[in-house]
Amino acid sequence: MNGSNCTARRVIMSVYDSLGVTTIINASGPVTRLGGAGMSDTVLDAFQDAAREWVPIDQLQAAASKMIAQVTGAEAGLVTSGAAGSLTLGAAAIMARYDLARMEQLPNTTSMPHEFVIAREHRNGYDHAVRAAGAKLIEVGFNEVVAGAGVRCAEAWEYEAAFNERTAGVLYVYTASSQPALEAVVEVAHRRNLPVLVDAAGELPPRANLMLPGMTKADLVAFSGGKAISGPQSTGLLCGTRDLIASAALQMLDMDDHWELWEPPAEFIDRRKLKGMPRHGIGRAMKVSKEEIAALVTALAIFASEDPIDENEMHREHLQLIVEAVEGPTVRCHIVESLGDERVPLLEITLIAADAVEVCRGLRKGTPPIYVGHGKLSEGKLVINPMCLDRDAAETLARQFRKEHERCGTL
Repeated sequence: MNGSNCTARRVIMSVYDSLGVTTIINASGPVTRLGGAGMSDTVLDAFQDAAREWVPIDQLQAAASKMIAQVTGAEAGLVTSGAAGSLTLGAAAIMARYDLARMEQLPNTTSMPHEFVIAREHRNGYDHAVRAAGAKLIEVGFNEVVAGAGVRCAEAWEYEAAFNERTAGVLYVYTASSQPALEAVVEVAHRRNLPVLVDAAGELPPRANLMLPGMTKADLVAFSGGKAISGPQSTGLLCGTRDLIASAALQMLDMDDHWELWEPPAEFIDRRKLKGMPRHGIGRAMKVSKEEIAALVTALAIFASEDPIDENEMHREHLQLIVEAVEGPTVRCHIVESLGDERVPLLEITLIAADAVEVCRGLRKGTPPIYVGHGKLSEGKLVINPMCLDRDAAETLARQFRKEHERCGTL
């Protein structure tokens, strides 16, 4: 699949040239700031096919919901404007449900439960998407591990102790090491009939995480569609219980229709639970196009069915090529293999005699510009994610690195 992604990038090179924008070598992986993952030819074909005809978007989202449900084990699903859009819509759905007045009122949450309980160590900049819906985050636990003040993370009983009449639900940020266990949090929340919204934006692969809604009974789970799934960069998935997905959809769809004529698919939105048609909701600015929906479900089907082992072996070959070209007395290389064979291997390059920030800056200013992972610059390390690299790009990266490292230090 990676080879076709690279081909797609070359085809559209002239578009960027016409706009006066210089293309780069992306060694940071499918990050938003660099445009996400590449789309395969099959996904691009789906995008183009969808652009040639017209369909009612609620019917298309209903069809996508069925497919997402099959892949995730959830009752229903929704294609959204990225994982952040999923979080805003998920929070809005939990607070408003089928209540038209509440939908109209958001993000003003006066007179409705609007607090989401979250572990203090789960807080991050992305939870702004939940707060944007009008939610207030209530922190529990102490970040003792990071502070060096203890060994315990937040515990499930602390969530339960924070629940009150203002509580709308729980926000849980999922990673392989998140504590307390998601299942334990779901259990205490469900004892109080409170839903759990899970941010799992970047937690694919492993593919098994697609089954989080079914495995953990979490009410809503958000995934990015433009990272490992390799759909359009601006897309995401929200999957979970049917009524909450319906509420999220109602607050995103174009609702300019007559009640007498509006007939959403019954398995997607239960019209009988509504007293009338909602106005355009808080998610109206988060709409997704028919092309994005078609491309995302196509990419999801491919992602759910393909074997990642061969592709990861190709990634290792590209990383090993870089290692052999740059490793030396003052350059140490380590290929990091994460848990399980599905996760993309990464290359950490540790600089002994050169400033990592200066080398990183020099790579960005080179010809072509090269953007490497910068998350460990404070440790003197450059991180290479090979997901958006082909062999030619890996060779160019190695050559440019040697040039910049020599300029900033000694090989």
